[in-house]
Amino acid sequence: MFAIAAEAPVASINLIPITGLFAVTLALVHLFSGRLRFLGTVPRSRWLSIGSGVSVAYVFVHVLPDLSEAQESVQRSLDENLAYLEHHVYLVALLGLIIFYGLERVAKVSRRRNRDTGHGDTTSAGVFWLHIASFTAYNMLIGYLLVHREVPGLMSLLFFAIAMALHFVVNDHGLREHHKKMYDHTGRWILAAAIIAGWVIGSATELSEAAIAMLFAFLAGGVVLNVLKEELPEERESRFWSFVLGAGGYTALLLVL
Repeated sequence: MFAIAAEAPVASINLIPITGLFAVTLALVHLFSGRLRFLGTVPRSRWLSIGSGVSVAYVFVHVLPDLSEAQESVQRSLDENLAYLEHHVYLVALLGLIIFYGLERVAKVSRRRNRDTGHGDTTSAGVFWLHIASFTAYNMLIGYLLVHREVPGLMSLLFFAIAMALHFVVNDHGLREHHKKMYDHTGRWILAAAIIAGWVIGSATELSEAAIAMLFAFLAGGVVLNVLKEELPEERESRFWSFVLGAGGYTALLLVL
């Protein structure tokens, strides 16, 4: 891809310290995004819709084309018994989407049951911990991928970090809506620590090209679902044109730079 050729001169730079800085920055997003009170409005904040558009643009313009190229590496690395699976990478992306759809469904059902029984508009403790455990793994994956990306180089790292920072703001908003005080008191701290933990693991270990492709595929599915679940519900009164602005603007940057 064009990004590989464009970034070849800087690929040899040691980016570990810079990825560590971005990991800390992403962790701080979890800790402090709740202070952005203007995001919790109806109609939905334009900034949240812009952030959602940026995240989706990154997946469709940057991640999925790279995964298409990585498919050959994945096929070579798998056992002959799995040769009948022609689109391994995209099946993993679908799995990521399905898992996070299931998590969202469980959270909504739990909130509805608690409302019906007079226990408030929040999830049960069990669902809270299920959500936090799942997003902890998700955040560790993102922390790991700060170090190991499909396309190496500083520019690729910067685009990834920006997209994930805005994605975390959107995720935080949704998690806080589901879990209320439990998320502020406990959840956000765990998710912030998970990013750092993922970065530490990524700094100390290195997976194969095929494994990295699988991880990015799962992330792609998770990002798409986590964005759409925030944008599509009618009661949120989402900002379509703000979403288009975020997606279009970031697409232009990805294609030009």
